[in-house]
Amino acid sequence: MKRADSFVSVGFFSRFLMEGEAVDLKLKTRLIISFLMMVVLPFVMCTVVFGSLVHFPGFGGESIMGLMGESDTLSDISSDIFDVMVSLFIILVFTAIVMTAWIYMSIITPIRRLQNAAKNIRDGKYSVPMDGSIRDDEIGQLCVDFEKMRQELEENQKAKQKMDASSRELIRNISHDLKTPITSVKGYVEGILDGVASTPEKQERYLRIIYSKAEEMDALVNELTLYSQLDTNEIPYDLARISVKEFFDDCARDLEDELLAEGITFRYESFCDEGDIILADPEKLRRAIDNIIGNSIKYIDKSEGFIRLTVKDEGSLVQIEIEDNGRGIAKEDIPYIFDRFFRTDESRNSNTGGSGIGLSIVKKIVEDHEGKIWATSDIGRGTIIFIALRKR
Repeated sequence: MKRADSFVSVGFFSRFLMEGEAVDLKLKTRLIISFLMMVVLPFVMCTVVFGSLVHFPGFGGESIMGLMGESDTLSDISSDIFDVMVSLFIILVFTAIVMTAWIYMSIITPIRRLQNAAKNIRDGKYSVPMDGSIRDDEIGQLCVDFEKMRQELEENQKAKQKMDASSRELIRNISHDLKTPITSVKGYVEGILDGVASTPEKQERYLRIIYSKAEEMDALVNELTLYSQLDTNEIPYDLARISVKEFFDDCARDLEDELLAEGITFRYESFCDEGDIILADPEKLRRAIDNIIGNSIKYIDKSEGFIRLTVKDEGSLVQIEIEDNGRGIAKEDIPYIFDRFFRTDESRNSNTGGSGIGLSIVKKIVEDHEGKIWATSDIGRGTIIFIALRKR
């Protein structure tokens, strides 16, 4: 009966350990239970076995008492068995203590590091790395994954901070750029209401100025809307195989009329033939060209403005060059001119207007066409914007 009760107890504790996931136990509690199981269960099993050997028949049909000599007494045998059991118990306790401490320290140390790292992330300290070295085991891999997550969160936080700064800059730029035309519109409307524009000719001139200012505001809002849609991929590209020569010939005809009205000399050269094909969205690509030209017009500070559009056949690539004789860009600013909301000179840009996203729209369109864009410039002499697109 005792053996049956012992085996039932063993089965209960084994089932308890196997189903421990369903029980809300701390790691320390689980290790204590494991320690007790490592000591108590073997001791109970040994007690059962020795008891069976002493009181019940053995393999030869005789009990161990029957195999002992007459000189051996029951007390001597019991004493020997007790000594063995005590020795076994001490060995089991020592081994269990060593193994439990080793397992506990090997698990709890990285868990505490993970806990500290999680607290740092909870407190918004994404730049604080995990302390200590990382082991090459399962928990070590968990630490590696956690550290990668922290790094990604840190990068996302930096990107968010940069985006927030850009958003504040955008609001400041848009507010400034809208304030000028709105002030003009209010002034001319008040002139009409107050009777300053007393003749039909003067009223018509005032209305034309108001309409022009409204167009400036509309263009500014449209540019911002387009960039937002392109940045979030809300506008799909309608890609088609187009002839490079035919496309840029059409662009040049339109640009010549527009720049003539601005008093700017325009030149166009094409070194491509009808067989040069690119895969592009004609509307988006034309928008990119218009943005570059518009940016060049803003910064031409000479009495005789000049813009040149050149299209070259560069083997597997088509290279577009747009050159102007404007004020130029400082060398330290060139790497940033395609960044969103970047302006080379805030004091001078206050008069030229613009949201600072025109060239970033160009970069987005070119890169979405799997192309490259870059620039060269000399202060006082002008700027050249280069676009390279792959032939198809």
